[in-house]
Amino acid sequence: MLAAETGFTLFRAPDTVRAPDVAFISNERIPKDSPRGFAELAPDLVVEVLSPSDGAGEVAEKIDDWVSAGCRLVWVVDPARRSGRVHRANGAVLPLTDADAFDGEDVVPGFSCSVADLLR
Repeated sequence: MLAAETGFTLFRAPDTVRAPDVAFISNERIPKDSPRGFAELAPDLVVEVLSPSDGAGEVAEKIDDWVSAGCRLVWVVDPARRSGRVHRANGAVLPLTDADAFDGEDVVPGFSCSVADLLR
């Protein structure tokens, strides 16, 4: 399932809700009885596309929230720098140029997307 502009409740007390630019949740993890409102789980894959108003600290906080909540893979697309970054649950970060491709790895096996395609 790919979702755009869908919020996810990542933490309770107080509530922390994040809405990524794009998210993927495997069918196996989608709750059978989907309640209305925000999903109370972290997606398997999140894609954040940076805007000029995004501060470095704000982006780092979003990435940390996603990973801490259980997101396995976070892709960050930086149109201004024509680059990207892959953040993995184990803390590893892989910088990418517009000549590289994002890879779904074991989260979305067989799926890849060139950084350049996401910059168009």
